[in-house]
Amino acid sequence: MNSSSHATPRKGRGAQLNPPNQFLSQRFERSEWEAIDLPESEEWPTQVFKERGKTILNKVKSPDIPLPYSMNPYQGCEHGCVYCYARNTHPYYGFSAGLDFESKIMVKENAAELLEEAFDKKSWKPQAVMFSGNTDCYQPLERKLELTRKCLEVFVKYRHPVGMITKNSLILRDIDLLQDLAKDNLVHVTITITTLNEELRRKLEPRTVPGKRRVEVIRKLSEAGIPVGLSLSPVIPGLNQHEIPDIVKAAADAGACSAFYIVLRLNGEIGGIFENWLEHHYPDRKEKVLHQVRELHGGKLEDNRFGKRMRGEGPVAEAIRGLFYLARNKYMPESGFPALNLAAFKRPDKGQLSLF
Repeated sequence: MNSSSHATPRKGRGAQLNPPNQFLSQRFERSEWEAIDLPESEEWPTQVFKERGKTILNKVKSPDIPLPYSMNPYQGCEHGCVYCYARNTHPYYGFSAGLDFESKIMVKENAAELLEEAFDKKSWKPQAVMFSGNTDCYQPLERKLELTRKCLEVFVKYRHPVGMITKNSLILRDIDLLQDLAKDNLVHVTITITTLNEELRRKLEPRTVPGKRRVEVIRKLSEAGIPVGLSLSPVIPGLNQHEIPDIVKAAADAGACSAFYIVLRLNGEIGGIFENWLEHHYPDRKEKVLHQVRELHGGKLEDNRFGKRMRGEGPVAEAIRGLFYLARNKYMPESGFPALNLAAFKRPDKGQLSLF
């Protein structure tokens, strides 16, 4: 794996380097980029690794996350968001948190089957499931593989509550299933909007849809009767902090009923990846941005403290908090999702009588 980076930014990729995997004793180093003049798709193509998983539901242990379970049919994400906290999970699979994370994607082909098996267990009691808790369940591969749609069909079949979060307009493909769940108050959808500045979005989240398109996704979901909220994440001081009022207003005008924010934290290898990204795209702002991120987290880029890691502390955190709640109180005064329905859950009859 190559840990160096291009002299010029790679188009279509968020990370600009592929740091070595700390769990591997050996690695491949290339002294120069022989393929520097080749198209990006040829130089660092996306590879898909299919697997048959044993489980799909993960118990959430963080008190910062409101839903008790999460599920992820995809590991790795083509969206290429340079700040993504899920990058740190990729080295456990023998890959890098950098370019490998957004180009080497593992998929659980039997995700829907595993979900149905979990719901069929007599010990299972309906509890809200976050879909996804790690990588985006509507990333580009989903258009072809339809793992997320198949899992949604299971939620519909069992009348089981689910919370979804995405930054991709592909979710509109499944609006029929979401409406079916919504009529029994079984679904919440959260759309992440990081910026409405298209130049910043292309660099920060290269394979996602534009921010304005995500606002339209909120509008269409809301008009379809599906409870939809806004995740303004991450807030990056020096890059998108000033956009908070405009993003909240745009989401509220489109019909969002809820909103929250998370500040940037750079745990593990993401710190080096993000610093390298700043050097490529915003060298003049690099030190200012990193200084303010450290101010959010007690002088460090990392933050693992429950209760503080997602909001930060100190003057910068208070400025962000004040700006967000001022905007939310102004544009979304009745903020909040309706409670998910846990009483509609039922296991379909799979016996012989169900054939008649």
